[in-house]
Amino acid sequence: MEDNRTVEDNRIVELFWQRDERALEEAERKYGSYCRTVADRVLNDPQDAEECVSDGFLDAWNRIPPHRPSALGAFLGKIVRHIAIDRLRKRSAQKRGGGEVFLALEELEECIPDGSDVDREFQQGELAKGINDFLSSLPDTERQVFLRRYWYMDSVEQLCQRFGFSESKVKTMLYRTREKLRGYLVEKDLL
Repeated sequence: MEDNRTVEDNRIVELFWQRDERALEEAERKYGSYCRTVADRVLNDPQDAEECVSDGFLDAWNRIPPHRPSALGAFLGKIVRHIAIDRLRKRSAQKRGGGEVFLALEELEECIPDGSDVDREFQQGELAKGINDFLSSLPDTERQVFLRRYWYMDSVEQLCQRFGFSESKVKTMLYRTREKLRGYLVEKDLL
């Protein structure tokens, strides 16, 4: 039996399929705040985050149809996150500074060692499925710390505050989880 959120998401997706502009209004009402948070975590700039959300919803409008997302919130969040990361890369290319997002992406590249772009690889179906399977096998706290770091781009300091852990515990947990992920992906022949 479907819950109310799934029914509402299906209704919004159906509005996209009908090319009804109310789809954008409904998506904004339900997921706008979430998407702004995702973008702002990457960019740390509310105005740029707002622009990424607008661009992301336009991108969703262009992708639905033909795509019919089964999890609308995740679909929109992923689009907005990629737009925000692209914007940050362009901004950084001009400034040439590091930043928390690039640090987090570099950490992930350590466990996906083929030297390719992590975001592009993550979009590939088999790798994404493997990572999702791996994450669902983790204990809850370990999964939350990993996701907060590599999806929401929390800093190590923010993770310490959120979970009440020392910096060394957070860094060790992230390192061990990345190592487990790499081992899992090798075992599943995804690397």
